[in-house]
Amino acid sequence: MRVFKFGGASVKDAQGVKNVLNVLQREGTKEKVIVISAMGKTTNAMEIIVRDYLEKANCGEALQFVKEFHHEILLNLFGNKDHKAFGTVRNLFRELENFLQHNRSTNYDFVYDQVVIYGELFSSTIISEYLNSCGIKNDLLDARNCIRTDSTFRDAQVQWEETQAQITSQVNREMLSITQGFIGADANNFSTTLGREGSDYTAGIFAYCLNADNVTIWKDVPGVLNADPRVFDNPQLLDHISYEEAIELAFYGASVIHPKTLQPLQRKEIPLYVKSFLNPANPGTSVKRGQPILPKIPCFIVKKDQVLISLSSLDFSFILEKNISEIFDLFHKYQIKVDLIQNSAISFSVCIDNKFNNLEKLLNHLKATFRVSYNTGVSLYTIRHFDEAAVKNIEKDKKILLKQTTRETVQIVAIP
Repeated sequence: MRVFKFGGASVKDAQGVKNVLNVLQREGTKEKVIVISAMGKTTNAMEIIVRDYLEKANCGEALQFVKEFHHEILLNLFGNKDHKAFGTVRNLFRELENFLQHNRSTNYDFVYDQVVIYGELFSSTIISEYLNSCGIKNDLLDARNCIRTDSTFRDAQVQWEETQAQITSQVNREMLSITQGFIGADANNFSTTLGREGSDYTAGIFAYCLNADNVTIWKDVPGVLNADPRVFDNPQLLDHISYEEAIELAFYGASVIHPKTLQPLQRKEIPLYVKSFLNPANPGTSVKRGQPILPKIPCFIVKKDQVLISLSSLDFSFILEKNISEIFDLFHKYQIKVDLIQNSAISFSVCIDNKFNNLEKLLNHLKATFRVSYNTGVSLYTIRHFDEAAVKNIEKDKKILLKQTTRETVQIVAIP
């Protein structure tokens, strides 16, 4: 059993969908689960629908954009508007519109998960229908019937025992199965999502539950690179890395592998391959147990739009374990992700990701107990396996607010 995951960039248009067919014809179609992301930038467009809807604005324009985008892909794939794929996708849009008309909740996270998941439903439906039309029979599985979660909307936690039972019972190992990345459902059958970029995690979940031989993530890059080509010049391919190294890179923000993906794979030592969907014959990058990073070169990661918060006690007393515990309780309460920590006797600094837009609430709470200073819009640079030249290159022409060095890693908070 093998699990393939195709990201949004790999299915961003009709040619991308046709390329999925090419990859499957090369790799074989039996005993596979294919995990599909939303097409191109659809998730961004769906987020605009959520925003407009909750701000009482007319979300019709944003919704129409998503309709036209998928309709064009359908036309390029099937030509004939009478093909049943058009009607199936239309029905999904009707479901979405029905929710928007009858929903009464104003909870952003809940509404987000009920709306944004349709991006994956559109893409998986279109690809399933296209493969069927090309003679490749497949089972289209609704991931919400497979992956069961708690009700932490936008960052749902997998209920592993129930998920194992659902996946085992629903996947026909002799067939090609197609499902959606990123999504699940809670005990009340409300849709949930596994966190942004969670489609990789979905692949890991299916692989774990099916005891798969391996997982392949098909990307628009040659494999795992030592830097994001959209940010850094001349990135180099890493031939292979260990689970531990990949987890470190993912933790620091490397976007090529979702941070949660590797944990279930590591538990069962299921190899992960990251390969180019444009050049499927190339080896890409392998992620396995115990293999050192090769080549061993500096790896660069940047997280933008971060917030640096520095705290000190109002009476200049020491920042002790009790204070730190209270601070982290607040981070948990306001769903704040901490990316860097540095403390001294009387100060405590953190670089955080304000993903859930709770910064103002957090700061108001902290100001009741601490003297607070903060910078928004900062960038957090991480260099794994750094050398002096790599550090100097990152620091050039930037205002450095904080720097932290360990044996293998340098982290720098800077204003560009």
